[in-house]
Amino acid sequence: MVILGSARSPELGERRTVVVPLGSVEQHGPHLPLATDTTVAAAVAAGLVGRQPDLLLAPAVPYGASGEHEGFPGTVSVGTEALHLLLVELGRSAGRWAGRLLVVNGHGGNLDALRSAVPLLRHEGRDVAWFPCGVRGGDAHAGRTETSLLLHVEPGTVRPELAEAGNTAPVAELLPRMRAGGVAAVSPNGVLGDPAGASAEEGARLLAALVDRLAAAVTAWDVGADGRLV
Repeated sequence: MVILGSARSPELGERRTVVVPLGSVEQHGPHLPLATDTTVAAAVAAGLVGRQPDLLLAPAVPYGASGEHEGFPGTVSVGTEALHLLLVELGRSAGRWAGRLLVVNGHGGNLDALRSAVPLLRHEGRDVAWFPCGVRGGDAHAGRTETSLLLHVEPGTVRPELAEAGNTAPVAELLPRMRAGGVAAVSPNGVLGDPAGASAEEGARLLAALVDRLAAAVTAWDVGADGRLV
């Protein structure tokens, strides 16, 4: 695996594909760490690069647009506008020497910035795309899905004895209240889902499935109008 931050400039003469994990620093209930989204995105990106040694794994971008979680201590959000600018400048700079740039996104709040920045970069002639780390059928936030992934990837950061269910209603039903008052308005403990039943074994399966999907998408490199790999 080639890690961009550990490489030397003369080694990077080819037009390589750079893979950038994008996460957030935000509350994940009483039992998961603030860096959960960054950890998941980095694990998925590393899984991809481990399979395709011609790719370069860049350092993760740890801050995102997490305003909906600012009702909880520890959350640090740069907002959509700043994240948009960061992604645009990152893409323009890397595009001077890299052949492609792929952003692996671990936080849903980053979507607006990705959907504006990546199409702009593509319009400018740069081959950039993004991919979401969403698990089909998974719960929304700090529930069984993310707890299982962290138990597999970084088990020492999980406090299972503190895990508790949050609001388990479908996110679509919660959105109006969340838009008005953030996650705290619908879930006092910050959890959207239920971590009960989470396991490292399930996390390993979820991570493998995410890497499989990403690897297939990179091979096809079919980029939608919003910049997402289809």
